[in-house]
Amino acid sequence: MAAKTKGAGSSVFFQLTRRHFIVFFKNKIQVLYTLLVPIIIFVVYIFFLRSMEMMTVENTLLSLETPIKLSDHPELEKYIGTVVDAWMLSGITALSTITVALQTNNVIVDDKQKGVNRDFASAPIPRNMLIASYFLFNFIVTALICFIFEIVCFIYFAAMGEFVYNAVDLLLMVVVLLYMSINSTLMTVFLCSFFKTQASLSSLIAVISTGMGFLIGAYMPLGMLPPWVQNICAFIPGTFGCALFRFSFMDTPLQLLMGYVETSNIVADPSFITQITDTFGYQIHFFGMTVTPEWQAVAVAIYTLIFIALNILSGRKLTTVLGVGKKRRKKKALAAALAQKAAQSENAEHSENTETSLTENSAQAAQAAPPDERK
Repeated sequence: MAAKTKGAGSSVFFQLTRRHFIVFFKNKIQVLYTLLVPIIIFVVYIFFLRSMEMMTVENTLLSLETPIKLSDHPELEKYIGTVVDAWMLSGITALSTITVALQTNNVIVDDKQKGVNRDFASAPIPRNMLIASYFLFNFIVTALICFIFEIVCFIYFAAMGEFVYNAVDLLLMVVVLLYMSINSTLMTVFLCSFFKTQASLSSLIAVISTGMGFLIGAYMPLGMLPPWVQNICAFIPGTFGCALFRFSFMDTPLQLLMGYVETSNIVADPSFITQITDTFGYQIHFFGMTVTPEWQAVAVAIYTLIFIALNILSGRKLTTVLGVGKKRRKKKALAAALAQKAAQSENAEHSENTETSLTENSAQAAQAAPPDERK
């Protein structure tokens, strides 16, 4: 009997998750917009930002004791181009895990706005099962769309002759993608639990999509920001996630660049590599400390646990937005009190009518009785 109940619960859970997928992919414009956001940033980078980043590196080379012009060394230019591309595309991928997860929450907010959550509340569906189905749906969509973007990045690397990755590198990229998809899902679902309309969620998406890329270092190195801003960025989970993506994308290209510089003797100044790694590296600095990839992964894990705890602690809020929360309980209690009061009034009125009827019947019986019986 218990096995049947467990099987039925699993079936309901997957049916709920399937329902969320159908609702999400039914809105073709929303799906297209979710896919296009990282692609648009990618196109802007290729046609506008890439040349600026390459110019930054060339200015660094020209400022050395022995100035070097990239156009005179095509092999060096290729290695540097690979590093720059890996730096920027990893940042876009990191940002995408946040923006896609945020946009996917349209399904949750839409259910609140249309009152679908009331239908769920009236059905024999456990609240935790419904919330878990939203989490699973959001995670799968976020990971899937970001993985598609990673494939686009691989195609670009191959087309540019910059695909230098081995199987271990590719596996690490996928692991980081799944890791950050979990973190972003937990963070955005918690944030969206406070929103009840599509308009308010759209405002949040616009703000985060605009500013988050700068705050996590996706568009520009964090070292270019004021120190106090860098320290604030330490409290944003995406900052460490972006650095992890950069490690998975850039470790091999940086090793190849350093190996080429050492063997070719084109760049005699050893400070060049230091300047490149400081500008396009994957290590980040907060409060005077250097955060290496190992500690970046630990930081993301800590933030993930924090968001798990926040989602659990905000269960009352999540319950409320699902239609069976505090406000609804108050309404139910008020309705029950009114119903009880009405029932009491009706009973009192009925008792009063009964007593009046008995009194009238007794009087009528007394009047109808013979004179002897009245005595």
